[in-house]
Amino acid sequence: MKLRDIAHSRTGDKGDTSNISVIAYDPRHYPLLLAEVTAERVRAHFAGIVQGEVVRYELPNIAALNFVMSRALGGGVTRSLALDAHGKSLSSALLDLDISADAADPR
Repeated sequence: MKLRDIAHSRTGDKGDTSNISVIAYDPRHYPLLLAEVTAERVRAHFAGIVQGEVVRYELPNIAALNFVMSRALGGGVTRSLALDAHGKSLSSALLDLDISADAADPR
């Protein structure tokens, strides 16, 4: 299954850093997010885009994860030649991540 089947996302930016939050639709899916959406998997998913570190922050009270990705925006909004210099489409791209459907049963 795709991450978008159990979560939605928001994104922001500051300079050359992109910030993506992944929020479970149902809090029962939060353990699945913890297991499947690691900093390493996010970094691999954005290979060729994110040149720096990916740090994951856990927000269990709102069933969410926040990823801070450095050197992700081609130098930042005022320097990048990218069509999406703010990186807003990165949140949609992350929701395309494949996750284990077997682990998705919240029972």
